[in-house]
Amino acid sequence: MIKGFLILLISLLFLSCLKRESTTLFDTLPHTYLKKSEFKELDRYDSEHFDTVLESFINNCTTKKARKIYGDLCIDAKYVVDSESFFKKNFTPYRIYTKEQEDEGLLTGYYEPHLFASLKKSKRYKYPLYETPNDLIIVDLSSIYPALKKYRLRGRIEGNRLVPYDTRAESKRKKVDAAVICYCDSKIDRFFLEIQGSGRVELNDGNTMFIGYDNQNGHKYRAIGRYLVKIGALKLQDVSLQSIRAWLSTHPKRVDEVLNFNKSLVYFKERSQGATGALGLELTPKRSVAVDRSFIPLGSMLYLNADVNASSFSQTVFAQDTGGAIKGAIRADLFLGAGKSALEIAGKLKSPLKIWIFLPKKLKKSSK
Repeated sequence: MIKGFLILLISLLFLSCLKRESTTLFDTLPHTYLKKSEFKELDRYDSEHFDTVLESFINNCTTKKARKIYGDLCIDAKYVVDSESFFKKNFTPYRIYTKEQEDEGLLTGYYEPHLFASLKKSKRYKYPLYETPNDLIIVDLSSIYPALKKYRLRGRIEGNRLVPYDTRAESKRKKVDAAVICYCDSKIDRFFLEIQGSGRVELNDGNTMFIGYDNQNGHKYRAIGRYLVKIGALKLQDVSLQSIRAWLSTHPKRVDEVLNFNKSLVYFKERSQGATGALGLELTPKRSVAVDRSFIPLGSMLYLNADVNASSFSQTVFAQDTGGAIKGAIRADLFLGAGKSALEIAGKLKSPLKIWIFLPKKLKKSSK
């Protein structure tokens, strides 16, 4: 039955990919609607710190994905004298909008959490942070169905069948076949580390460890804020990282119930640097964003217009990360750094958003 279900699932995904209306405007943006703009249409762009943007652009260009988008401009940037002229001369801003002609989306924020842990399990430090399990199987469908190159099946072998991998609740009830990086002192902090993707861990021996996302169990991410609204614990307009944490802290007997609503479980690996995104670069506060790479390629230079911490935010940023909750063309998650102030802003940030993408003026249009 499971085998038949998998075949049906693959067939449906394949057919949906074939039927999807082609909206390609550029080779690097296969499903994104764009409208050509001018720099004067970008709010406060002339007030941008162009030298800082240039430094970020050069750093961004150390990745293959960015070089694929910006080509020789990655080389030219190293010899620039006038940074403002460089950007205005070589790039064109394009407004990103949706198939439904909508031009406004959502900006949220994330941060680098700080956890306390030990390399050894104890009465205080008892919540494990796992590496990717040895029995987690990842099936890449692209070798058989190229149209499904963005899809992965994750599971484990049971007999001669591939079955779904353990959910969050199931993993707690059995021994996980994975190495433990460390044991932290709070299951709530561990959960929010999964949401943020990476963080720094202060060990009880005085050392600091950086850890980041490595894999996940294959189950779809589900926001626990929605569950709290569903059970009447919070009102929709009151949902934030702070309100969720406060509710969990005051209802310790229901923590597992709420956390298990999100069947997705993240696995980590130790890193040599601070918060690192999917592009492999260390994230820069207020210059790095997580996007949905189905619409915005990693490595892209973007311009955001939103409100952050009750102030207008109009700034150049770089698409250097992804996230399970970041879905859609006009959707971004702004990295705000580490510390209490970053947490405070990130936890409450929900702002209407407009996005432009900067593309080279010499970019070839797709023949599609």
